[in-house]
Amino acid sequence: MVKNYRYAVIGAGNGGKAMAAYLALLGVQVTMFNRTASRVEIIRLRGGIDLENPTEPRGFGKIYKVTDNMEEALREADILMVVVPSTAHSDIARMAAPFLRDDHIVVLNPGRTGGALEFRYVLEQENCTTNPIISEAETFIFASRSEGPSQARIFRIKEAVPLAALPATRTDEVLDAIRPVFPQFIHGKNVLQTGLNNMGAIFHPALALLNAGWIEATSGDFQFYVDGVTPSVAKVLEVLDRERVTVASAIGLKARTAQEWLELAYNATGTDLHEAMHNQTGYYGIRAPGTLNHRYITEEIPMSLVPIASFAKTYGVSVNGIESIINLACFIHETDYRRRGRTVEKLGIKELSVGELVKFVETGERG
Repeated sequence: MVKNYRYAVIGAGNGGKAMAAYLALLGVQVTMFNRTASRVEIIRLRGGIDLENPTEPRGFGKIYKVTDNMEEALREADILMVVVPSTAHSDIARMAAPFLRDDHIVVLNPGRTGGALEFRYVLEQENCTTNPIISEAETFIFASRSEGPSQARIFRIKEAVPLAALPATRTDEVLDAIRPVFPQFIHGKNVLQTGLNNMGAIFHPALALLNAGWIEATSGDFQFYVDGVTPSVAKVLEVLDRERVTVASAIGLKARTAQEWLELAYNATGTDLHEAMHNQTGYYGIRAPGTLNHRYITEEIPMSLVPIASFAKTYGVSVNGIESIINLACFIHETDYRRRGRTVEKLGIKELSVGELVKFVETGERG
């Protein structure tokens, strides 16, 4: 008999609204949490969210409960779908720590790089006495956006999204629980693999920063992945990608290259990254960010590139390209992203050798 799991969707942005409406339309009990009550007041008053979707399900998704109280959100939920910017993961962990149960399943959508590690470490710091399953998706399952205060639209649903739990021995429990509503999730090996296969770390921040002048001059009025990816820009992306793959190799993982990912996800190929990206027809028409104050920098630098650079420093890998992109972001935003971002210290793994780190993410055992 399949258990009727109850869901809590944490976050009411583009992804959170789509996630909540999608689940509700599948007949799942959904509680929606947002820490700013005014952001979800209309959803509460209407009792749900309208969802546009090119396939089923679509229509009005009735939300069981809408709240800004974390204890209330978790009380009648079994699975927590955390759909917030990764910069908020630590805050969500602190808020949830007193109310998490052993039977709770937490899914970070997505974890970026080190999300599950950070979430688990914050729970330890908050003296959480229970042992919920903490897991992360490699990427967000939907391409979606908010169409209004209680409206959401899904453009595309990914066919396969790797997911891993911390420890990896519990991944199958998560997959079994969410499979009735999300069969697209597949085993992602472990949270190091999902974190270091974070392709947004390569495509987003460098592309925005290397096109900073054009973004500011035109307010993003150009095709981000087409006009913004010139041969020279693509060469920089290739350097960053090689460094990411090398960091993964240093801890015993085989990460996908950007070109391998483009072929896997979009069947786009080419003799080099420049050609492969221009052969990805789905990139045509996607505009650049209208400002440099955008998550491609403000989130991807501290939550993706900074942890990769921290892994590199800890395990003896040179990542001059990645460090350069971090520096550019710090200069432009006059911000110390290394201090704000995820590091091995903030992930609670500073003292672990490669072997100990792998053992920890696989089994949960330290030392």
